[in-house]
Amino acid sequence: MIKIDSQAWDAMVAHAEAKYPNECCGAMIGHVEDGRKLVCGAVPMENAYTGAQGARYELRPEDLLAADRSARVVGLDLIGIFHSHPDCDAYFSKTDLENSCPWYSFVVLSVKGGKFNHAASFLPNADQTAAEKEELIWPKS
Repeated sequence: MIKIDSQAWDAMVAHAEAKYPNECCGAMIGHVEDGRKLVCGAVPMENAYTGAQGARYELRPEDLLAADRSARVVGLDLIGIFHSHPDCDAYFSKTDLENSCPWYSFVVLSVKGGKFNHAASFLPNADQTAAEKEELIWPKS
């Protein structure tokens, strides 16, 4: 289960809507309590993909490392990655799966017509061949 607080959620949605019609991406910061992931911060990042950004995102490793270091300074952890799917549903694509990490949650935000529509979270397996849906709780969900 992953629960995202209102401040982090608002930042994620704002980033997704601002980057529309391109995919946005970023990091989720928080902590784990009794197996539950609690996200209290979102770090919007630049989509570094050099191709058509409406269909794919890419994070720079140094940006992700910087987010992880900043989180640890304040006693938090890098919980996962978020990105958007412009004008389509929140699903975990083959490309998402191939570029995933099994120790992170992956939240996908569907943005249709420039406005947030719905979201889902996924947990990829260790060999990146499948990803199960994870219970996602956000403000107003």
